Amino acid sequence: MTHAHTATPTIPLDDPAFYLDEAASCRAFAWLRREDPVHWFEPRAFWTLSRHADVQWASRAPDLFCSSKHLAMPRPGQRDASHVEGIPPSILQMDPPDHNRHRRLVSQAFTPRVVARLEERMRAIAVESVAALPVGEPVDFVEAVALPLPLRVIAEMLGVPDSDLAQFRRWSDAIIVQAGAEQDLEEAGPILAELFGYFQERLEDRRRTPREDLLSALAAAEVEGERLADLEILIFCMTLLVAGNETTRTLVAQGTRLLLEHPDQLALVRDGVVPLPDAIEEMLRVASPIRSFFRTAAQDVERHGRRMAAGDPVMLLYAAANRDETVWGPDADGLDVRRPAQPHLAFGFGQHFCLGANLARQEARVLFEELFARRPHFALAGPVEYTRSTFVSGIERMPVLFR
Repeated sequence: MTHAHTATPTIPLDDPAFYLDEAASCRAFAWLRREDPVHWFEPRAFWTLSRHADVQWASRAPDLFCSSKHLAMPRPGQRDASHVEGIPPSILQMDPPDHNRHRRLVSQAFTPRVVARLEERMRAIAVESVAALPVGEPVDFVEAVALPLPLRVIAEMLGVPDSDLAQFRRWSDAIIVQAGAEQDLEEAGPILAELFGYFQERLEDRRRTPREDLLSALAAAEVEGERLADLEILIFCMTLLVAGNETTRTLVAQGTRLLLEHPDQLALVRDGVVPLPDAIEEMLRVASPIRSFFRTAAQDVERHGRRMAAGDPVMLLYAAANRDETVWGPDADGLDVRRPAQPHLAFGFGQHFCLGANLARQEARVLFEELFARRPHFALAGPVEYTRSTFVSGIERMPVLFR
């Protein structure tokens, strides 16, 4: 079978620079959706789904597309990136029924009711961050505003004290770099050893003296009558650490960049003409924190006349699906905070819909509320430095001047 169309343009899906050229990537995504929605990427031997409906379809069919083989972009010739010696899979790499059982263990910590109870603490952290912002001199928005709230909230949920936040952040950043560089977890060995050692000590402490935190809950959790192994709990901690702060940090930083680049829309949100929750959904859609996740065809599957063979890696390209003109109209590439809400895929879809979606939305809302109330007038003060990654759409540094 011939995978590629003869007229297929070169779309470098494995090059971080491609994603940083927004105009070029938007044109390429539009071409994929229109001409080749089930696209074979020959250099890395994987399929790409770029339409909103197709990504939804694949996401809700774990019997057709499993999560246990690939999560990030496979290396050339790599058919299975799931098995790392001595390390069990994370919840992101599980399929039903294991995924459902493990998800239930932590889902109670992220229900709307539980997240709502965290709002007072979130607001205190947000006020502290915003009140410390200098006026009249440039400040790195990521470091000063976007980072502290989600990092401290997930750390406190896991029972990590403020004194350990610096190393907590270092581990999170390093793991994201590994994923963005398509490196296997075993290559992050030294970082994982530190992280696991840290939580192992605290896990033993929680077993002796349980507290009101996620680590204590995991220490006591059972799956069908069996306690989780220590290493399974440590993998949970790693996943929650990274997912719990990286995505919200990116949402707030990218959302602020978009508003600064569209002053008319910034005014609509700042002045309350457009409700913040609506604006946040549009930010999530346009600047999806995770560009893609991978699945693997669990059997031969046909879609739009193309056959994906069992074992083929499949990229769910959220960055393209969230700009689908058949869902959001001909101006889908642009930011419009007044756009009627449609179900975007920034938090995934189906079995693996992000557990922390409620948490991220509330953190972003609280942070923007305090920012607009206390430091409403600000502008970019220099070039934005982006994370070079095919995986996350992060911002490393963004100098902002508050007036």
